[in-house]
Amino acid sequence: MALVPAAHGPVFAEVDMGVDSSAPTVVRATVVQASTVFYDTPATLDKAERLLAEAAGYGAQLVVFPEAFVGGYPRGSNFGVTIGNRTAKGKEEFRKYHASAIDVPGPEVDRLAAMAGKYKVYLVMGVIERDGYTLYCTVLFFDSQGRYLGKHRKVMPTSLERIIWGFGDGSTIPVFETPIGKLGAAICWENRMPLLRTAMYAKG
Repeated sequence: MALVPAAHGPVFAEVDMGVDSSAPTVVRATVVQASTVFYDTPATLDKAERLLAEAAGYGAQLVVFPEAFVGGYPRGSNFGVTIGNRTAKGKEEFRKYHASAIDVPGPEVDRLAAMAGKYKVYLVMGVIERDGYTLYCTVLFFDSQGRYLGKHRKVMPTSLERIIWGFGDGSTIPVFETPIGKLGAAICWENRMPLLRTAMYAKG
């Protein structure tokens, strides 16, 4: 995959997906750099739609959002945890964080799917997924017809992320065949995990 400058617009790269070496597919992609509206998932989704609309207006076919965009990456927070103890303030902060996460499937996933269909883009979205009492750092994939394709849960949270996020497993390391090429994701430090990368390479 090679990046070359886009002809127009400030927020693009044109990506050679290399679908067929005899007829390479060049895809216009936007990588969003934006922050969450913390503890306000509806406002975060509104912000996502504004950014998605802007990207689509420049002709993006693939739009990729940051890790944990919906739900938030709690950089600098320890949720009041020390060994053998947890503060009341930290517990309340985690309660708010848990409430900001989303169920997969769920209404927020439906809304993201609708956005992808509305703007005719492939959408890769970082979310905090809530599954009962456990939270996962997850990537969701949507096609340009507004269909939810599936998810990848971060297999091994990094360092203190392990106090708030559960561990994924090999059942959610997908690679999706699409008309613009194969789509998959490695989240943050996963890019330095040789076995995870090998599993993805094996899927093309």
